[in-house]
Amino acid sequence: MTRKYESNMPFARVLHAVMAIIFIASSAQAQSAPWKPDRAVTLVVPYAAGGGTDATARAVSRQLGVLWDQPVVVENLPGADGLIGTRRVMDAKPDGYTLLLQVPGIVLTKYTPGLKGIDPLARLEPVTAVSQSPAAIVASAKLPVKTLAEFVAYCKTSVQPCSLATGESLARILGRQLAAETGIPNLIVVNYRGTGPIVTDLIANNVNLSFTGITAALPHYRAGTLKILATQGKTRAAALPDVPTTAEAGFPQFQSVTWFGLFAPKGTPVAVTQGIVAALRDAVKDANVQKTIAAAGAEPVVNSPAEFAAQVRAESERLGALVKLYPLE
Repeated sequence: MTRKYESNMPFARVLHAVMAIIFIASSAQAQSAPWKPDRAVTLVVPYAAGGGTDATARAVSRQLGVLWDQPVVVENLPGADGLIGTRRVMDAKPDGYTLLLQVPGIVLTKYTPGLKGIDPLARLEPVTAVSQSPAAIVASAKLPVKTLAEFVAYCKTSVQPCSLATGESLARILGRQLAAETGIPNLIVVNYRGTGPIVTDLIANNVNLSFTGITAALPHYRAGTLKILATQGKTRAAALPDVPTTAEAGFPQFQSVTWFGLFAPKGTPVAVTQGIVAALRDAVKDANVQKTIAAAGAEPVVNSPAEFAAQVRAESERLGALVKLYPLE
């Protein structure tokens, strides 16, 4: 019996060594594989359907669903300058299954009267930018103006005060800045719950002007029912090559680029956020996703959580300085 046991020892050692190698290789493979959800993911858009944030969310959610083999459901929760939908994600479990798509206006929440100084960024993890697009200065086609300078001149001499439609805090600040720095008297700022109603009233000339995303305005611009007086990027928008930038129009202080960024609840594991970024890098390569983003006048920009966090901080500093000059009311 003893001799038989001893004769099998080399084989037992080899088998043990092989099993150890298999275990180590399996563990390494499991660690290197990016995180993927095993059930439906909710992507919250804190604005009404039909705007640039919603269009971006729906473009990437479909492809993420394909890549993950799990549904990615877009949930529109507008209200309170985006805080209602944002709070939904702030209060969610930090496990990657409830995500938020937001825009730079999120950094202004803490300055908004009535919102009690709530700072969503203190309870969210920046994950990545998804795309970016210059905002546009959009006017009713019924106005007798062709340029931003002509609009300013028109408002200075019009018997009726000019009006500006806004759907979020940043546009309200830009409206006050426009009135103060160009000398437009008595500019009326009208608040809306979403981009869709703004576009409807712009077409009817119930309001005269708006700072808004390119997405909702583009088809109406092409149809001739809206005018886009300028775009706010450093260079002309690819979707609007004939429209000047604000700098080219003589108003460089109104330069602004809107990023559409993905956030997760604070405390979401690094492996989860990295898995989301990896999937998004693949998602934006899809031809249909690129087509949808391009149609919105945007371009895909997927960066790392650290890079996006730095981008959010820079925007917070820029807009924080602006809100000191033009406080929200």
